[in-house]
Amino acid sequence: MTKREFLQTHKPINFKFYQNIDDFIVEEQGIKFSGRGNFIIAKIKKQSLGTWDLIDVLARGLKVYENELGYAGLKDKNATTTQYISIPRKYAKDLQKFRHPKVKILETFLHGTKLNIGDLEGNSFEINLHDVNQEDVGKIEKILKEVSKIGMPNYFGFQRFGYEGSENLEKARRYIYEDLIIKDKKISKMLVAQYQSDFFNRWLVERLKFSETKFKVLSGDVFRVYKTDKYFTPKNLTEVMLKDFEAKKIVPTGLLPGRKAFRAMHKAREIEEKYDDTYIQEKGFRRDAIIYPKDISVKYNKETKKCKLKFTLPKGSYATVLIENIANRNLKV
Repeated sequence: MTKREFLQTHKPINFKFYQNIDDFIVEEQGIKFSGRGNFIIAKIKKQSLGTWDLIDVLARGLKVYENELGYAGLKDKNATTTQYISIPRKYAKDLQKFRHPKVKILETFLHGTKLNIGDLEGNSFEINLHDVNQEDVGKIEKILKEVSKIGMPNYFGFQRFGYEGSENLEKARRYIYEDLIIKDKKISKMLVAQYQSDFFNRWLVERLKFSETKFKVLSGDVFRVYKTDKYFTPKNLTEVMLKDFEAKKIVPTGLLPGRKAFRAMHKAREIEEKYDDTYIQEKGFRRDAIIYPKDISVKYNKETKKCKLKFTLPKGSYATVLIENIANRNLKV
């Protein structure tokens, strides 16, 4: 897998990071519900269960098909996570009877449609760093302040590729180009997504070589407009566009290769085409090149040497990548 590089060039900061139910807490943010309709939205707090694990538990417990349940985002297994799941209203009585030791239903709402990936705006995180030296706390605060201002490379984190990261990428390559047959559609889809994500990560590493203290936009970049979620490629980079980028109104994007995806042009395309693959038949996507953490707070306990970080990231972004940015080293490669 690709080594993730960052804009900051500070010396690595040493601390211990554990992804578990006590040190990694996540909650979905920014989902609005209508208050009426044929779907129940359950706000669920769970521990040591990934989203697909939760879907499986709910499907068996409610005696429904998995595809009847909807979710807005995928959550890590090794964490305490709070997320929303949509369930057809006809199963309301079964939901009231549902019990599971790792699952707690906090609230329920009515909604008019099934939840889909991307329906959330972001996720809030509460993460503990251990064995942090007191003199490094100020450095951590400074880095987080800087990252919130200039942005952070929006890599896919190591979790995206699984514990057998390199092996999974090789399986994906054989599935796409050779004769490897994978009967489970969920697994084949996951492997292709990992393969696309590796292209994006490698592209982002190269783009950072053109950047110094902040991400540098290039002629032909494909931008996303935050307000409308629309994409555009300007013929020329104007001062207005550069100011819009500085004002966080637009953001440059990178390619996850596949069909029906916008491609960059000019100088940006010269780099992007090295990390493109028109052979991939699955749908392609664009992903924000950088993101801006918000709602940041840092609390330090000098007796336990534990540093508690709180922050919010946009949907699809990885808290572990922010931790790597602080440390300026990869947690896993």
